[in-house]
Amino acid sequence: MFLQVNQLEKAYGATKVLKGISFDLDRSENLAIVGSSGSGKSSLLYTLGTLEKVTSGQIKIDGKDITRFKDEELANFRNKSIGFVFQFHFLLPSMSALDNILLPAKIGGFSTKEIKKRIDPFVELLKVGHCLKKYPYQLSGGEQQRINIIRALSLNPALLLCDEPTGNLDSKNTDIVLELLHGILKEIDSTLILVTHDEKVANSFDRKITIEDGQIIS
Repeated sequence: MFLQVNQLEKAYGATKVLKGISFDLDRSENLAIVGSSGSGKSSLLYTLGTLEKVTSGQIKIDGKDITRFKDEELANFRNKSIGFVFQFHFLLPSMSALDNILLPAKIGGFSTKEIKKRIDPFVELLKVGHCLKKYPYQLSGGEQQRINIIRALSLNPALLLCDEPTGNLDSKNTDIVLELLHGILKEIDSTLILVTHDEKVANSFDRKITIEDGQIIS
């Protein structure tokens, strides 16, 4: 079992946003998490990605109990093993698209030459070769999201977490992004978890869970 989530709880002060969440995923499985606004689905994603600490419960990734990791250990694990794609691209405006892609590699001390080779197939597949020297403000929303995806995949993460990655895209670009995510992740043997409010998007996944009021209801 690649991912094991056991009785996960998250609270902000007296307010519980996650209430005993449990599920498992095998490596290379993909999971959609759906729910209304405020249901706790994004909080779940952020705790799985170690961006938020759990209040109680356990998260095991590839046999490692990440809820026991200290801050520095978490940061290293997150950089090397987890990729993030958000609805808003968070590309640094002062850097070219290529430099934005290479940023996680530079932070992690990886060879940028090696990473450039690794991302070449993604660049070709996503048809963004013409974007690499441009700055974010010179790119369309769809192009920015594709650059964002390549950045998230640049270190071949074991787990890719996506928070409404198609929320700002039209239906054509949504279909393109989903097809590419599924295809690329199968190729690099990564596990995908995506949060969405779009049932059409969710239905393209192997598995789907629905969260309401911090609990899995189906």
